Amino acid sequence: MTGASELRFFPSADGDLAYRDTGSGDLVVLLHSGFVDHRVWDAHVPVLAERYRVIAPDTRGHGWSANATAPFRWADDLAALLRHLDAGPAVLVGLSMGGVIATDTVLEHPETVRAVVTSGAATGDFRYTDPWHRALQEETGRALAAGDVAAWLDAFLRLVPGPERTADDIDPELMRRLREMALHTISKHTPDEKDHLVPVTGSLDRIGDIRVPLLAVNGSLEPAGLHAAAERLAAAVPDGRTATVEGTGHYSAMERPDAYTGVLLDFLASL
Repeated sequence: MTGASELRFFPSADGDLAYRDTGSGDLVVLLHSGFVDHRVWDAHVPVLAERYRVIAPDTRGHGWSANATAPFRWADDLAALLRHLDAGPAVLVGLSMGGVIATDTVLEHPETVRAVVTSGAATGDFRYTDPWHRALQEETGRALAAGDVAAWLDAFLRLVPGPERTADDIDPELMRRLREMALHTISKHTPDEKDHLVPVTGSLDRIGDIRVPLLAVNGSLEPAGLHAAAERLAAAVPDGRTATVEGTGHYSAMERPDAYTGVLLDFLASL
């Protein structure tokens, strides 16, 4: 996997934020899921960089980016990075948490965004309602509060296969990569650390304000609630679409990177 040697750093008002920057052409920004880092996109960056400029940041508090010491919003960090680079407007591609950052940014800083792709995500107002996800969220929360990294990691990695599969159904190398990234990020934090993240509110009620093309992607094995959220998001956006990556769960981009990149390239070509 890539590491710090390929990263650049943006001196934000609250510490340095890391990002990978490669390729040339129209800008595509790849936003990773929670508790991991830019390396989620390692398989996609070289392919995309043949045609586009690709930026893959580490979200604040993740990977090699600084932890927050004051209130912040994901969307503001991303918009500040793009303005610092004098880059964009960008196609924002976000997986899980990264998808929320993408929708937050197009709502809060629309001038920085050319199009949006969400993967296994909708808006920050979305909440899991199925018992499996709710139980898993409670388990991870308890483990974090207790500082039990092993229990937290076990619960976190169960997101990968989802409720219908087990870790035995997943490529061991994918699990190893996620474990490495998650341990790297969690080691930056302490159980008593204050959460400075300020969520963007009212996003669900504003999705009709999104005036750029939007693609909502899901793995076919994700729960019905996430598929419904993707359909609702795409239906509310004037140029909204959906796509499915067959045989994958929440980490569709990592389980079948070739198929995922194909979906993404088709969308980019249509812009």
